[in-house]
Amino acid sequence: MFDMKNLGRLKKLDEHAPDVMKAFWAFDKAAFAEGALSAREKQLIAVAVALTTQCPYCIELHNKAAREAGASDAQLSEAAMVAAAIRAGGAVTHATHLFAG
Repeated sequence: MFDMKNLGRLKKLDEHAPDVMKAFWAFDKAAFAEGALSAREKQLIAVAVALTTQCPYCIELHNKAAREAGASDAQLSEAAMVAAAIRAGGAVTHATHLFAG
C-alpha cells in the first residue's frame, strides 16, 4: 500500500477540494516556517510525531527535510528515542485504568 508515488495523487485533493487544500498547504507552510523554533527543530519534532503515528510518508518526508535542515544522525536518534518514550509512557499511564479505584 505504501508507495511514495501515491503522493502524486494529492493533486486530486487539490483539484476536488481546492479551498480546503489551499488552506491546508498555507497552514503547513506556516507551521514549518522559522520562528521561535528553527526549521531543524520543527522537522525533528515532525520526525518524532511521524514515528509515533507510524506514517511512512511522514517519516520519509520529514526525515529528508530534517536532514536538509542540518539534523544529524545523533539528533534523529534522540528524536526517535523521545518518540519511543512517549509511546511507552502512554501505555504505562493508561495501565492505571486496569485497576479499580
